[in-house]
Amino acid sequence: MTAATAFQTIGPYWHLLEHSEQADLTRFGAVGERIVLTGSVRDGNGDLIADAAIELWQASPVADDSFPGWGRARTDANGVYRFTTVKPGPVPGRGNTQQAPHFAITIFARGILTRLCTRAYFAGDPRNDADPLLNLVDDPARRATLLAQPKGDAWRFDIVLQGAGETVFLDI
Repeated sequence: MTAATAFQTIGPYWHLLEHSEQADLTRFGAVGERIVLTGSVRDGNGDLIADAAIELWQASPVADDSFPGWGRARTDANGVYRFTTVKPGPVPGRGNTQQAPHFAITIFARGILTRLCTRAYFAGDPRNDADPLLNLVDDPARRATLLAQPKGDAWRFDIVLQGAGETVFLDI
């Protein structure tokens, strides 16, 4: 008989979140249309997660040495994260394909044994129709989980870790 292995999760990630300025990708004077990306993170029960780490990776819309292209934010007591950045431009894909403007997002949270990766595209962008990754998601309801929605002066991208309305995650 083999011995039981210990139950282990990764996180919490407080050590990753000590520098709140990392949520502002414009802090070095980035050039481009400034936007806010905000949203909530919910677990499989629909409960807000107040201690998740969200990483955002993106292309700069212009050649810009003052743009880090990467940021990190934490969810607050209400399970909400917020990034200040510039709206990304399209990026080349494999072959001659063009990827629609998007953010690559990584989520770390209590109870997750590995990082979760997804993308946030801009709802209503006509380039979404030709994006190679979005075209892999046939179900309109699932595809909608990859679209940030305009909400006032910000873009809203809510993340659901499992269950009803679960965000599409990428195996990378």
